[in-house]
Formats: sequence, C-alpha cells, structure tokens
Amino acid sequence: MLFNIDSYKTATNTLSLREKLGQLFMPAAFINDKEEEIQELENLIAEQHIGGLCFFHSRASAATNFEGKKRIVYNEQSLSTLKTLIQRYQKAAKYPLLISIDAEWGLAMRIENTPQYPYAITLGAIQDNDELIFKVGQRIARDCKEAGIHWNLAPVVDINNNPNNPVIGYRSFGEDKLNVTKKAIAFIKGAKSVGVLSCIKHFPGHGDTATDSHLGLPIIKKSKEALMENELYPFSEIIKNGVDSVMVGHLSVPSLDNGEGVPATISKTIIKGLLRQELNFNGVVISDALNMHSVSKMFPEKGQLEWRAFDAGNDILCFAENTMEGILKILENADPAEIEVRFKRIWRLKEHAFTPPEPIDFGTEAPTALNKRLARESITLFTGSESLVHTFKNDGFSCLVFGGPANQIFAEKVAKIAREGPQNKNNILIALYPPKVKPQNNFDLKTEELELLRQLLKTKKVVLYVFGNPYVLNLINYKSAEAIVLGYQNFSEFQDMAFAHFMGNQKAKGGLAVSLNPKKN
Repeated sequence: MLFNIDSYKTATNTLSLREKLGQLFMPAAFINDKEEEIQELENLIAEQHIGGLCFFHSRASAATNFEGKKRIVYNEQSLSTLKTLIQRYQKAAKYPLLISIDAEWGLAMRIENTPQYPYAITLGAIQDNDELIFKVGQRIARDCKEAGIHWNLAPVVDINNNPNNPVIGYRSFGEDKLNVTKKAIAFIKGAKSVGVLSCIKHFPGHGDTATDSHLGLPIIKKSKEALMENELYPFSEIIKNGVDSVMVGHLSVPSLDNGEGVPATISKTIIKGLLRQELNFNGVVISDALNMHSVSKMFPEKGQLEWRAFDAGNDILCFAENTMEGILKILENADPAEIEVRFKRIWRLKEHAFTPPEPIDFGTEAPTALNKRLARESITLFTGSESLVHTFKNDGFSCLVFGGPANQIFAEKVAKIAREGPQNKNNILIALYPPKVKPQNNFDLKTEELELLRQLLKTKKVVLYVFGNPYVLNLINYKSAEAIVLGYQNFSEFQDMAFAHFMGNQKAKGGLAVSLNPKKN
C-alpha cells in the first residue's frame, strides 16, 4: 500500500504546530474492535492528526492485560480485518499514517492464520548462518508489507542472562552479546531489503530482570561499566551499523541516571544523554507502551505522562491513552523548536517508509520451506550423545507425552516405532510439549505431569525431546536424563526434523544460546 507523502520541506511549511505534535502520537489499534470503537479511533485520527498506529489483536490481549483473565476471542478473519481497518484508518487521516506492529516471530504474534517463524531463542541456537536470519527478517517484512504495515517493532536485542525473566526469555537471541548483535543485524538487514522499518528494544536492556514491566517497574542495579560491557553492547554496535529506531523500556537503572532510578522512558539522562550523546543515535526514539502499569500508574493526571515522555526525549509516544490531553500538555510546556526537531525525525522516517525500495527477486521459498531449514540448523543435542540416542532406539523403549498441542507428529511416529520394536520398560522416551512458551504457572504444565517426569528421571533411563521454551528444563533435574534434544518449536517442520534425528538421519547442529539452572529434585 503506497501513499504520496510530501517532502519534509513542504510538510514543515504546511502543518500547524499542533498537527506536527499530533504526528508524535501512536495510539493502539485493535484488530477485533467493535464498530463503535473503530469509529472512535477514526475520529481521534481526524481530529488530533496522529502520526501512526500500533496494532494489537484485541483489548483482551493488550499490554495492560498481559496477565489478565479476559477471554481472547479467536478470529479466523483477523488478517483480512486488519487490512480493512488499515484502509479505513488511512482514509480518516489527513496525512498518511505510519502503521506498526510487534511481529518478532511474524504476524502470528498478533494475528491468527498468518505465517509463524521461530522465536528468537530458537534462532539463537543456529550456528554461523547469518544468511538464514536475514531470510527470517526479510520474510517477516514481506508479510508485514503485504498487510499494509510499514514498521516492525523488532528485533529484541535484550541479552537474556536471567533465567527467571518473565517477559523476555524466548524473545531474546540469547545470553551472549556477540550472538545477539550478529543475529539482530542480520534480521534488520533482511527487513531493510524489503523496505520495512525495524526497531531495536528494550533500551537500555531488559534481559537481566525478574519483573515484568507490563505490571511493575524492574530495577537493574548493575554499574554503568558492567552495562556498557554487556547489556548496552548490542545497542551500541547496531546503532553503528544503522537502525531506524530504538524503543526505550520501562526500566529503572540508577547507575545510568545519576541515581534517580526513574523509568528510562522518562529519563532525560538516559535518552538525551546516554542514547543520543554517548551512543550517537540520530534516529527515531519510540517509547515502550505508555499504558503499561510500570509507568501509567505513576501519573494519574491525564497528559502528564505524555509530557514527561516527550520531555525526556521520546520522539514517538507509543500506546498513548490520553492523546488530546498529552498534546495540550506538551503545547503548554514545550519549546516549539523542540517540537520541530521531533517532527522532522518522524517525517523523515515516514519518507523512508513510504518510498518503495528497489525491486528485488526474493525467490519462491515459502514459509514452510524456510521453517524446515531453520529446524535443521537449530535442533540441539543438549546432553548425551548421538550414539546413545540411537542405541536407546535399538534396545527398545516406551514413549510418553507430557503437555502437548493437538499436533503431536513426533510423538505419534516414535510411539509407532516403540510398539513395533523390542520392549524395554526401563527405557522411556518422553516428548515434552510445554503448553505455553511463557514461564508463568510452570508453562501451564500440570503439577502431576511434572511430578511424574521427575520420578521417571530418577528411576528410568530417559531420553527427552523438548518442543518448546528450553527454560522449561529449569523445572526438573534434567542432568539425570540420558540425553536431551531440543526441538524448540512444536511446528510440524521442527517435529519432522526431530524425528529424522531420532532415526539417525539428521545431525543436531544447534547450540543452546542460554544457560539453565535446574532444580535439584
């Protein structure tokens, strides 16, 4: 979807100061909104001249309700609904809207029946193959562009060095700064080849936290020297390589703001000082969602948070819930010259987004084919040996499934072999399918399943194949297993590759990108 957009030189003389300020606001849009809510947003777009929208699935799954209990309604038509809404909202806008979404592992992060690619932790396991990561960034960008989205708020470049992190974890490429940096750069280059904007997040680094910033304010107590050496390294290096935008997280880091410890999103010292001056970032700074409880609860007066975020140095105010009040508060307090500086950055970003790239022959590789290649390169023999797995198979075994999606291709194929081969009650092959990728509530594994798994590890010879977040292994004493193979995803392509490995037809090429800290039980 292409639009004609005036040059900055024309726009700066055309838009009023208030219209320019409206361009800084990026409220949330919800794919499954009711007609009344859609019209309300259309009116906001027309009246306040907002610059863009960030799309979420529904109000039940939005950031404020991250751990909520509202029922998320499945909508088979989400993609076509999204496209229709984008057209409606663009029609309501006086100036073309910049459309963004979180598509870290594809549009499937927000939209049903769209291609899903592996989580970053899976990509982190791939060894020395940046071309594949480039392909993932490129393919996701193509899916975004076809839907009418200009800006993928990805990749995550947080170094996940805290196994208890409740919100980053599987969204990170891992705990090694070089691995995170290399893969993020490849992902960004892939997106750029299609003409889709990227965003690195969550500055200054959300990896070493045990608090979910949707719900509370994480505090990072490391020294500035330690942070510069590790957590800030990917941001610094990627900025040198070139990136469209940086998202600032709701993180309290006293060593970076002279001991104040306020959220980074409202810290001038962190944004204007560290990010702009020390790291020399000249692109667009976008706040993390301003509705998140870690900051929204600090400012009961409508518009005050928006003003504080602007004053701290954010160019785009993402998920601003008080747009009109925010505009008025900023107009009341801000220097018009500073508004012009922010407007210029945003308009330049729009010029970039609305300028089609040079035509490229992307080939015909479908998402399924790409996922198959990713599965082949990421499958990881975490403990044990290839020969042990094959001996185990030949000696006979029983097969058990824990957790489980509807699709259990691997378990079904392996169970057939177990039934038809020699019987050995002491050998147990376990296919572990954690129901959820997030660690809350033990990945939704049942208590009795975990207890049985722990008992089997103590009393039997166990070979364990894991199709999900590898941090699930922290719930058990995994070192008691004869061998552990990480398939990472429960996609059919990954289960097929795991079966090929079990049969001796596929080597495990990957390496786990994080450290584990198992329970002693």
